[in-house]
Amino acid sequence: MKIINAEVFVICAGRNFVTSKITTDEGITGIGDITLNGRELSVVSYLKDHVCPQLIGRDAHQIEDIWQYFYKGAYWRRGPVTMSAISAVDIALWDIKGKAANMPLYQPLRGTPRSGVIVYYHTTGHTIIDEMMDDYAKHKKMSFKAICA
Repeated sequence: MKIINAEVFVICAGRNFVTSKITTDEGITGIGDITLNGRELSVVSYLKDHVCPQLIGRDAHQIEDIWQYFYKGAYWRRGPVTMSAISAVDIALWDIKGKAANMPLYQPLRGTPRSGVIVYYHTTGHTIIDEMMDDYAKHKKMSFKAICA
């Protein structure tokens, strides 16, 4: 599955939010977030000028190889702009992998989400402790396991 296109989008809603989109020859697209607070446009330039052109023709399944290529191939390594750009590509390629396998991304990443999580409720009582205790009892019946006063 070859990469045929790589794009970068800047969406401004009071600040710059940046998204990458990678498209394969099989029509599968992957999306990656690359918002680097305060340096968004630097990442956009790095991606458009240096990273995206080098993605074209590469095998979208070679995620680790592509990551290593961009990480070790840049003269100035490990800076926030470079790492944000690499992460955008990485996220988009994993998105493609999940879509190609027709499964949620957590499955190829070897993890099943939990069937539930522990949440807490904060009890309220506006005037007296009795109101707070009534609120506690009400939420205990609702199966809350963590209730804070």
